[in-house]
Amino acid sequence: MTRRLVAIVTFAWIAVAAAAVPAKQTAQTQPASKGGWTLPPEADTTTNPLQVDAKVLATGKAIFKDKCQKCHGATGKGDGPDADPDAQEDMDLTRANRAAKNPDGVVFFKAWNGRKKPKMPAFKDDLTKEQIWAVVAYVQTFRKTS
Repeated sequence: MTRRLVAIVTFAWIAVAAAAVPAKQTAQTQPASKGGWTLPPEADTTTNPLQVDAKVLATGKAIFKDKCQKCHGATGKGDGPDADPDAQEDMDLTRANRAAKNPDGVVFFKAWNGRKKPKMPAFKDDLTKEQIWAVVAYVQTFRKTS
């Protein structure tokens, strides 16, 4: 009986340990939620895969006008007709002091995943990754240099 009990306890420990390893690995690769944003760990280091040129910027501008301008405004100041007046600072894409916190990858994943409050729609069901990267390239042109 003692051997059987030892075997059961040993098996239980092994099962718990085996279950913990995949859970720990999954937790490290799952996107983190920061300020309501769902951002994967690589967001800060992800760069725009598109060769940014006049055509990409024109595509980004057209998509921005159709999908983003109503909240972010024509010049990205967060002053569009559907803008949240309580979140205008968050919606202002022109602020140079926020550039370091919002490199290309972060901007991409914010547009891709959206958030509930302040409201930012997720565009992963409406736009392709390439289209969102074009918008990222375009909105980065709004940033003031000083």
